[in-house]
Amino acid sequence: MNVLRGTHWSRLALLLALGMFALVLVACGDDSDGDGDGDGPTQALKIGYLADFSGPLAEFGPAIQTGIDLAVKHINDAGGVNGMPISVVVGDDKTDQTAAIEEARRLIEIEGVSAIVGPLASGVTIAVAESVARDAGVVVISPSATSPGVTTANDGGFLFRSTTSDAAQGVVLADLANEEGIESVGVLYLNDAYGQGLKDAFEAAFGSDKVTSSSFEDGQASYLAELQAAAAGGSDTLVAIGYPTQAQVFIREALENNLFSNFLFVDGTKSLDLVAAVGADALEGMLGTAPTGGPATDARQAWDASYSAEVGDIPNLPFIREAYDAVVAIALAAEYANSHDGAAIRDALPTIGAPGGEQFVPGPDGVKAALEAVANGDDIDFEGSATTLNWDENGDVTTGYIGIWRYAGGEIEEVREVDFDLSD
Repeated sequence: MNVLRGTHWSRLALLLALGMFALVLVACGDDSDGDGDGDGPTQALKIGYLADFSGPLAEFGPAIQTGIDLAVKHINDAGGVNGMPISVVVGDDKTDQTAAIEEARRLIEIEGVSAIVGPLASGVTIAVAESVARDAGVVVISPSATSPGVTTANDGGFLFRSTTSDAAQGVVLADLANEEGIESVGVLYLNDAYGQGLKDAFEAAFGSDKVTSSSFEDGQASYLAELQAAAAGGSDTLVAIGYPTQAQVFIREALENNLFSNFLFVDGTKSLDLVAAVGADALEGMLGTAPTGGPATDARQAWDASYSAEVGDIPNLPFIREAYDAVVAIALAAEYANSHDGAAIRDALPTIGAPGGEQFVPGPDGVKAALEAVANGDDIDFEGSATTLNWDENGDVTTGYIGIWRYAGGEIEEVREVDFDLSD
């Protein structure tokens, strides 16, 4: 009898313990995405920065991170997102699709990021969005993936960009060639989504009958055969579409073999490393194009002032402003959604930059005010430092500016900005 009584109470105690454990589970819920049971997130927002630190775009990765870090400082100085400071986890994609996919999985599955800023290269960005982020339900905002192919990626609505499509840069580049009195060109372009997309946009605007083009692969020891093919049309001007490590080789080869004496550059070949490798005299006065912020807007002036105060001289390399804008947009969307869930952030992103709400600009004061307004349930229109963040259904910004720049005295000199509107 005593044994039976002991067994009865042991079973009862076990059932009570299991019941209490179940109640704890119900109360806590599944917190894998950092959200609680409807009262808001219980874990801090974590953002991945996936960029190149050791491949052909390694010159850009650390420079663009200065924009990332500045955004994090402004957000955390304002009190963070949903009452908690945000953090950034960095991954090196080497501008390689396989490496990028592996790093994206690490950032999402191991580090638990809710969104990714990057990658830098268009082809790598598309691969990450289609192979990893879409199925994981994680937002990707590239600050620099300019290929028109990004627009049609099969990304489930999770891919955005805070820069402009090369559908715009190609036209501005063609207009620049015409302004310079250039009647025909050779085009040497990287055989990937970025190079192909920009070449096609330029050729359509400039005239295919005036273009002799040749593609190349990354990592070649020499590009002489491809340069000779691009020079077969007889032009002395080469449009150089690639990355700095590649341009360091093929620009030198073009000069040494007297194949071209004039060059038009683009965002991927806007590089101080190229100047160091080839020599300032060889590039003096050569022009190029790249996405840029608009002329002296309130948003750009606010960002410039805060960057100068916190980091130093305003950078000439592209896409630093765009990276800042991407981080702030993610933070505002997470605050708006009261959630760190990727789908909730995705759905909120078009709202925080849409026209019609109260306008806010970058900088510590602007970011603080924008976060407070969103927390209060107000409609806002956050103006990016590089472009408006008026995203369309494809995650593209449709208005902005392409800058004209030149190599001058061993430095990069900004010449002017050209506005565009791709919404038509």
